[in-house]
Parts: sequence; C-alpha cells; structure tokens
Amino acid sequence: MKKLLTPVFILLTTVLFAQTDQRVYDIINAVSSERIQKDVTTLVNFGTRHTLSDTISKTRGIGAARRWIKSEFEKISTTCGDCLEVSYHKDLVKKDENSRIVKDVEVVNVVAIQRGTKYPNRYIIMSGDIDSRVSDPANFTSESPGANDNASGMAGTIEAARVLSKYRFENSIIYLGLSGEEQGLFGGQGLVKSAKEKGWDIIGIFNNDMIGNIKGVDGIISNTDFRIFSEPVPPTETERERNMRRFYGGEVDGISRQLARYVHKNVKTYMPEMNPMMIYRLDRFGRGGHHRPFNDAGYAGIRIMEAHENYTQQHQDIRVEDGIAYGDVLKHVNFDYARKLTAVNAINMASLAWAPPAPKEVKIGGIVEPSAKFEWSKVEGAIGYKIYWRDTTSPTWDHSRLVGDVTEFTLEGIVIDNFFFGVSAVGKDGFESVVVFPNAILRE
Repeated sequence: MKKLLTPVFILLTTVLFAQTDQRVYDIINAVSSERIQKDVTTLVNFGTRHTLSDTISKTRGIGAARRWIKSEFEKISTTCGDCLEVSYHKDLVKKDENSRIVKDVEVVNVVAIQRGTKYPNRYIIMSGDIDSRVSDPANFTSESPGANDNASGMAGTIEAARVLSKYRFENSIIYLGLSGEEQGLFGGQGLVKSAKEKGWDIIGIFNNDMIGNIKGVDGIISNTDFRIFSEPVPPTETERERNMRRFYGGEVDGISRQLARYVHKNVKTYMPEMNPMMIYRLDRFGRGGHHRPFNDAGYAGIRIMEAHENYTQQHQDIRVEDGIAYGDVLKHVNFDYARKLTAVNAINMASLAWAPPAPKEVKIGGIVEPSAKFEWSKVEGAIGYKIYWRDTTSPTWDHSRLVGDVTEFTLEGIVIDNFFFGVSAVGKDGFESVVVFPNAILRE
C-alpha cells in the first residue's frame, strides 16, 4: 500500500488547502436582500399561485407567475451571454389523481440550466416551489399570497441564478421552479421522470421550501438557525445493500446524508455566523417536500429551510381568529434571513460545480488489523483525495487526511472497527466532491 507523501507535495498541499477561496466570499456578498424582497413581493402580488388557478390572466394566478419567473431567468441569461437554457417542463395531471386534483391541470415547471464546461450532463440543482395554497388545498380562487411558502424559496432560486451566472463551472447548475407541490409533489415527479429518460447525472438537489421566517410558533426568534433535512439511505437500495449494512455500517451514510454533511461543513467554513442544524429525517414529521421525488428515484436530495416555523402562517386562509392573525403574508418574511439561506445554497452549488466528480468506488479493508486500508477509483480532474473518518456516533466528518494523486492509502494506527470512513476527490482549486462512504470490501 502506498502511504508516503513527498515533502514537496506536503508543502504544496498544505499551502493550497489550508486557505479558503475568495470567490466563495464574493458569492456570499453578492446576494441581495433587496432583490429577494422585490421578487417575493412580485410573486405575492399575483394573488394566488395555486396549481389549479388562472393561467390566462397577465396579473393573477399561476400562469402569470410562471411566465414572470421564466422571463426573469431569460433576463439573467441576456446579461451572461445567453448562459442559461430556459424552458418549461410540462405534465398533464388528470382529475381525481388525488383528492386535491379537482380538474385536469397542466403542471408546468420552469427550468434554467447553466451548462458546465467539462461535465455538461452532471447537475447540481436548486429548487423553489411556484405554487401556494390556503386552508382548503382544493380552493384555487381565494387569496393565497404564499409569501414565505414558497415565494421565499422561489425568489432565492432566482437570486442564486443572478449571482452564479457571473461565473463558469465545470459541472452544470439547474435553477428550478417546481409546480404542483401542494397538490402532491407532481412537478418534481414529472421532472424526475424526464431526468431519468434523458440520463441526467444528478449530483443532488437543494430543495428550498420556506427560507424567510425567523419567529417560530414556539416564540423562538433566530436569524441564524436553519435546518438541513436528509434521509439516511436511499429507498432504492437493494436487499444485498441492506444486508451489508448490518455487518459494515452505513445506516446514516446514504448519498443524501453525505450531501447534508457537505453543506454543513461548507457553511461552518465560510459562514460561521450561521447555525446549520442537521435533521436526521426525510422531512418534517409526517410531511413532505419536493426533494422527495428525487430521493424516491435514487438521487441525493435535501431540504434547506428555516428552523423555527410558524404554523399560523402556513396553509391558512387570511383571517383574524381569537386575536390571532392567520395567513402567509408579506410582513412575516425576513428578507435578510432569506438572503443568508440563499447564500448557503449558492456557495454549496458553486463548490460542487467547481469540484471534480466523486469516486465511483471506494473499497475499505483492515479487518483484524491495526490500520484501515483504502482503494478507490481514479477521478478525472482530481489532483488528490481526502480520507475522512469520524466516531460512529458523530453526525459529522470530524477527522480528515489529504493524500496525493494516488488510489490507495493506509491510515496507520486507525482501527477500522472504531470509526466510519469516507473518501472525496479534490480539484486543483481545493474544491471537493461529496464524500463517498465505502461501497466495497477490500480483500487481500
């Protein structure tokens, strides 16, 4: 096993990877709360964005809203030399598909692709939901401003496109407006089906659903806490993979969980004022969001959202009852907080879009030995690799070692039984892929 690094390599890598990248700080500083406020206000002023609402009016309903979103992406594209491929994605959902579909409806998503220079078919995705609702999910005529749920996430996605379109990346980025979320995640389901048919290689999706409220129904106020929801393992895993987990571990190390850890680590590095809370759950208790269709299909996906929800402002008719004002209206959105969570998305998309692909195969060995051994598949564009390990009860990767342009390494004195391990690929600018949990056993 190769395990020695030359002094020159150690010196170079210490200098290179001990530093952060100024471009990431520039991205954080470029995100504008004023632009987000303007966009949320515009979306609210469409009156309702219910999936079954008016599609003809130029000023009201989901049709007007999605046309405006598409036009915003097209404006952004004109400022970056037509760097965005903007289109609609449409699916017909028939009446009585479920109790919330009371008439046939065309579910229309807005898609803006910023094509990567080296890996045009590899995608990191940020999504927001276009649609809104009131207390009755089948009521598509009443005022449904949906200021926080989810004009905030949609505005954040548009703003991320404005900022990141000024850069070029090796991997592709998709800025996505999804419809039909409140009716049953139909927009995401249709898009995932199309992605499968087209053979998209999806790094992962950041689903942004409610990123603007800082005052919880429990009275807690925080403009720094936010949650990252992620499921433990993909639902598409095989029986063999499930059986392997009994012997080798990995119950909390699926691809979505690694994506969540990536975001957590990056935020701690570049935005230490923020408090990312890793929630070990697909979504809120018994509830769902638009990352789920991606998870269901075997893709990595997480939900990024506020930490302290106020249920009087979600899925509510606008009214005053027992002295409580109900409704998802503009005044409850904290635009500086929405700016921060938009920046969280933007820096992580940029980091992944600048990074090389992750190793496809990571083998681990060292059973009944004093050292853990690794082999992994070589990654084009990687100038080195990073081995991570952590206590089996730790939620985050707490230890790491950068190794050179090799495909095997031994961690001397680190016993395989006492830790969990993973490997990432590192590019020339120091950006890393998502960590890959070992997926094969190294036998000698």
